[in-house]
Amino acid sequence: MPNTIKAKKERAVRRAKRVRARMHGTAECPRLSVHRSLKHIRCQLIDDTAGRTLASASDKDVAEKAKPVEIAKAVGAKLAEKAKAAGIDLVVFDRGSNRYTGRVAALADGAREGGLIF
Repeated sequence: MPNTIKAKKERAVRRAKRVRARMHGTAECPRLSVHRSLKHIRCQLIDDTAGRTLASASDKDVAEKAKPVEIAKAVGAKLAEKAKAAGIDLVVFDRGSNRYTGRVAALADGAREGGLIF
């Protein structure tokens, strides 16, 4: 398969489906979904049974200038703060098609330090 943009997108969708096939978010234990682009990172807590977002956070919510990994950690902490306000402690981490390293791992660490359990 050639490395065209369409082929790369299809492979990313396949990876995300493979990761997501093993998890399902509920109201008690929502899915923490991470979306990472080249410039931004955002995450949300999703209740898959009802099909709605319970809480979300992005790097636009964090008003600090820092390195991308530090910003991702602050985004995770911000999401944990919003989750605690909504009464959520336990989540399932969904990395999507991203590897668990760098900004994705930093976001997870920030969420754990904020009090989320996964």
